Amino acid sequence: MKLYLVQHAKAAPKQLDPERLLTEVGCSEIRNVAEFIRPLSLKVDYLWHSLKKRATQTADVLAEAVTISKDRTARDGLGPNDDVTTLTAELSSTTKDIMIIGHLPFLSKLTSLLLTGSKLTDVVDFKNAGIVCLRRSEENCWQIEWIISPELFASKNPSGT
Repeated sequence: MKLYLVQHAKAAPKQLDPERLLTEVGCSEIRNVAEFIRPLSLKVDYLWHSLKKRATQTADVLAEAVTISKDRTARDGLGPNDDVTTLTAELSSTTKDIMIIGHLPFLSKLTSLLLTGSKLTDVVDFKNAGIVCLRRSEENCWQIEWIISPELFASKNPSGT
């Protein structure tokens, strides 16, 4: 089983935009990441994203770059401060490949719990529009398979805008 964890792309501050839509930089970064993963021909059974607009917008872009064999769904329980233990139990009982687009600190706690057994151990430095790929072995152990950060594509947009 593979689990792709994605922090939503950069969003506007709440003071400027209460909905926190993606910024131009955020849109550009997630498009760059999507173009990078397109040749990898990633296939997931499910793409889940939080109900927040910034996660939905990020999912819109990534859904064009991966093959989703079963369903794309906006799900409760993937918000920034939601409890990760329920999802951890669900993930331990499936063999399906899943992409989750969400928020910090949720993604950080989920990753830590899967990798170390403690949601308090901060093991991955998530980046907006970045993807962390975890793989669960036959022995039911989770490992980091790879990480993509939008900084890898900074030369595509040297002005940062």
